[in-house]
Amino acid sequence: MPQPAGHLLGPLFEPPKDMAPYATRPAESRGRLYPEPESATRTCYQRDRDRIIHSAAFRRLKHKTQVFVQHEGDYYRTRLTHSLEVAQIARSLARVLALNEDLAEAISLAHDLGHTPFGHAGEEALNAATAQFGGFDHNAHALRLVTRLEHRYAAFDGLNLTWEALEGLVKHNGPLKPPLPGPIASFDAQWPLELSSWPGLEAQIAALADDIAYVNHDIDDGLRAGLFTPLDLKHAPLAGGYVSEALSRCGDIELGRLIGEVVRPLMSALILDLTAETQRRLQAARPARAAGVRANGRALAGFSDQMAKDVAELKAFLLSHMYRHPKVMRSMNAAKGVVGDLFAAFSRDPSLLPADWAHACGAPGDAATAGVVRDYIAGMTDRFALQEHTRIFHTEIAV
Repeated sequence: MPQPAGHLLGPLFEPPKDMAPYATRPAESRGRLYPEPESATRTCYQRDRDRIIHSAAFRRLKHKTQVFVQHEGDYYRTRLTHSLEVAQIARSLARVLALNEDLAEAISLAHDLGHTPFGHAGEEALNAATAQFGGFDHNAHALRLVTRLEHRYAAFDGLNLTWEALEGLVKHNGPLKPPLPGPIASFDAQWPLELSSWPGLEAQIAALADDIAYVNHDIDDGLRAGLFTPLDLKHAPLAGGYVSEALSRCGDIELGRLIGEVVRPLMSALILDLTAETQRRLQAARPARAAGVRANGRALAGFSDQMAKDVAELKAFLLSHMYRHPKVMRSMNAAKGVVGDLFAAFSRDPSLLPADWAHACGAPGDAATAGVVRDYIAGMTDRFALQEHTRIFHTEIAV
């Protein structure tokens, strides 16, 4: 097994001296799978962040669906803008909690790299199409992207991220239990990620920043798209009180201003509750080092019980009023058809793939070919998937 790199040069810029004892420190990193000299100007986690930002997979997020298909409007979030919002929230939380801001940011920027075109609908379709070949999981594919599919270095595949960044990417939602997705199981056999434990606090914070970002920006996008009205939202859990207060205080104001008056205090309430609850758990657990966070046996970052209940109820409102709205469902059902059609066509005839991808295939319909086709489709943007469908089937599908 390759050994983690030592700190050959030592970073010129050290992290803040006032980081908490349980924060993740660059000097204590378990290194990279393939040894590299350290940077003279950046810590190892700053390099992780930069490698993610400069990756092809990160650039493709700008044309991947969050809820709305990319071409439906300029106002709506894409996977890229969502990832940037998550990173901003995570970095702010990490600063307040005296954690490693760079690692929290890197994990946040990478957390959605593995998503297919057309959001969760595309993932469901690709998972169904590949069921007999192990299915599809976006977290597993994100790991595959940063360890295998990105080709930027002559010496190795992937981005060669630190152990802590890879752990956070795979485990940011908590410990993993068998059966494991194939890409995660195979990498863990090569370089164990301690899948049964909780990750460091920076990864836990990134996962919660994801929740904070998407419930707030989905309220924004849903109102702008007319999927529900301010009066509908007035009856929603958690957000309803902020809508009532804003309407009472501001009267009949334009929608964009009303959204700001609702989202801003809602986001603040979530952040303040998360900060207070996390500090309470840390005071009770008193982890002495980052290793103590992993050994704690439960999440140390989290919302209070009441806020967690309120967030779950707000997510249920958004599920029924937004994600299951007939307009969204029509689009997503059409998108599922596109993904299913592409998988079937490429599997039957790998020559339809670009030459380098076709060369990696086995026989039509076998497991090796299915794996190549799965990776190829997962990397597509919404618009490229539609273009490929038109190229192969000579018909345009409205999504």
